Amino acid sequence: MTAVAVTLVFWASAFVAIRHLGEDFSPGALTLGRLVVGAVCLGVAALSRGIPRPTGREWVSIVAIGVLWFGVYNVALNAGERRVDAGTAAMLIQVSPVLIALLAAVFLHERFTLYLGLGLALAFSGVGLISLSMAESGGEGGGNDVLGVVLCLVSAVVYSISLILQKPLVARLPAIHVVWLACTIGALVCLPFLGQLVDETRAAPTSSVLWVVYLGVFPTAIAFTTYAYALRHMSASSLGVTTYLVPPITIVMGVLLLDEAPPGMAYVGGALALVGVAVARRKPRTVAEEVSPPA
Repeated sequence: MTAVAVTLVFWASAFVAIRHLGEDFSPGALTLGRLVVGAVCLGVAALSRGIPRPTGREWVSIVAIGVLWFGVYNVALNAGERRVDAGTAAMLIQVSPVLIALLAAVFLHERFTLYLGLGLALAFSGVGLISLSMAESGGEGGGNDVLGVVLCLVSAVVYSISLILQKPLVARLPAIHVVWLACTIGALVCLPFLGQLVDETRAAPTSSVLWVVYLGVFPTAIAFTTYAYALRHMSASSLGVTTYLVPPITIVMGVLLLDEAPPGMAYVGGALALVGVAVARRKPRTVAEEVSPPA
């Protein structure tokens, strides 16, 4: 559980740091800077433990995770947080356990239950309330804040897909190797943003550059590795429950460090989304469970 706690705190801080850096770094440049730092740190640790030897099929999954989770996820989240606050973004990402359950039903042939259908309806009703709160918040983005919601949901989708892909990988390969390879691939995919990164780093204050380094070392190199390590020893669904603590931690950090918090209706939507996640993950009782054991 120590590894999980470290992951939750670092990931919560990442939402706040991304929001803070929105004025100094564009989404693509911030992603590339974060991933380059993360890949270097991970490479030092990974190569000290030997050379990874994935199979051909495992390489396909690693490349997919690198493109989706490290590339698309970060660019979409960075862009989304230019339009919505850190706490709202964290709440939107928490619909991912419902998406994971849906993907498992479709691709892993797990049963699509009534609870899953009801949970999906509740979770996305919550997302609808969050979208409405963003549109009516009267902030700088106005209607564009709904686009921020959509971008955060894109991040949730690719995260869900990547988690399903990562589970069998960490069962055979060291977590540090899986994360390093995926992070490096994500950085390579984001190389088109190199020119922006160079220009924006020159123009940014030193404190913002240090925040980018922080994102690369702690929420990326350390937190992604501890999460992959925990995934190796826990089921994906059990591990997914722990991320419910990220939004409240993020909201507190956002109030203290950024002096901002989600609109009131967004809290209601976030709570409804989390209820939907809890309902979707509920398993139907079997006949054996319903019958009381003999005295």
